[in-house]
Amino acid sequence: MGMLALDFMVRALIAGALTGVMAPAVGTYIVQRRLSLLGDGLGHVAIAGVGLALLTGRAPVTVAVVITVIGAVAIEWLRQTGRASGDVGLAILFYGGLASGVLMAGLAGQGAGTLSQYLFGSLTSINNVDLVVVAAMAVVVLITAIGLSPQLFAVCADEDYARAQGLPTRALNLIIVVMAAITVAISMRTVGLLLVSALMVVPVATSQNLVLGFRRGLATAMGLGLALAVGGVVASYYLDTASGATIVVLAVLVFGATLPVNSLLERRQRASRPETDDEPLFERAEPHEDLSDAQRHPAVLHGDHVDYLHDGHRHAPHGDHFDEH
Repeated sequence: MGMLALDFMVRALIAGALTGVMAPAVGTYIVQRRLSLLGDGLGHVAIAGVGLALLTGRAPVTVAVVITVIGAVAIEWLRQTGRASGDVGLAILFYGGLASGVLMAGLAGQGAGTLSQYLFGSLTSINNVDLVVVAAMAVVVLITAIGLSPQLFAVCADEDYARAQGLPTRALNLIIVVMAAITVAISMRTVGLLLVSALMVVPVATSQNLVLGFRRGLATAMGLGLALAVGGVVASYYLDTASGATIVVLAVLVFGATLPVNSLLERRQRASRPETDDEPLFERAEPHEDLSDAQRHPAVLHGDHVDYLHDGHRHAPHGDHFDEH
């Protein structure tokens, strides 16, 4: 009997494919903001949602989505108001969420074994209702991540400049963390809460080894996530291994295989930009005037426009946002 003749494997493939596309789409912005561990923190909050669902007899996925979104909004509010730094907020997510989930699961008479299917994923146990929820949330996240990509990238690349251009930076930051929360909570049935962060980060890091530029990187990361998720599900079927772990191990192996490509691209990029006296062959312009003295970025004339250097990348203003060059 072939794999596609089994209904549960077909559902697993569809759910895995949706997660594989959704997670890197959100992860692109998370990595750009230097918050690669956000998925782990939100995963622990989702554990609290699962524990609450077990305690109240509700559907775990629905409760986990609600609790994780509330936790993401709360931590973003703490960051924006300066009441807690990013690392402190993530620590609160890690420890508070995990402890609360285990405590409530124990009060509900459920042991750690009940939580394991959510911690490490259980693709083959996904039913039709789970699949509909995953599909609906994936559509919402993908429409938002792709439709608002210029504005979201602007906030992630340089929040001060985005604010100076009139973008609603607070709202856009909230959109990013809410998308991450939904992705994490939905993925607990596919790759698991402890592994979803890897699927959000590793394909993005791999795409950075292969291509340059934000749009190409986003598309490549989503394509890699799709291929890795489907390949991992198929491999887990034939190897009789856990699907979530197989997907993540495959993603890490692909990342390692692309490292030489990244070195080659960097050498070609340096060779294509002649330098004189260790300085780029670009005439330097004035620093960015919209930012405070402590936050100014050097400006570089690039053809008929000006790029602003930020974290080693060049960003050019374009309407109410700016693009990576």
